[in-house]
Amino acid sequence: MSPRPDKETGLAHVFAAARYSLGGVRRLWGETAFHHETLAFCVIIGLFIFSGAPLWGHVGAALLYLLTVSIEALNTAVEDITDHVSPDYSDMARHAKDLGSFAVFCLLMANAIWLLFVLATQWLPVGN
Repeated sequence: MSPRPDKETGLAHVFAAARYSLGGVRRLWGETAFHHETLAFCVIIGLFIFSGAPLWGHVGAALLYLLTVSIEALNTAVEDITDHVSPDYSDMARHAKDLGSFAVFCLLMANAIWLLFVLATQWLPVGN
């Protein structure tokens, strides 16, 4: 087992944190779900541009996308750690993975609701 490296401080800590974040992006890039979520975000933005959606619709979509990707990253971390700690089948490992998956699913539903809401404000007549 290797000893832990010393903690960075000051400006070096900022650069180290940026390196860790880039490492996380590289790891998440290997996940098919991340590709699908990014493609869905691009489709949503395309629909918003086509429909003439207001800026607040685009901002909401971007914030939901970032939240979705962050939860996807946490779900991937849970899956990786679970596989490492429990390489054999266990109900507890399955529950941990199912809960992470459910968290992502909830955010995907939030994205879909946002998409429908913003498009409805553009396409449905509003009563006076």
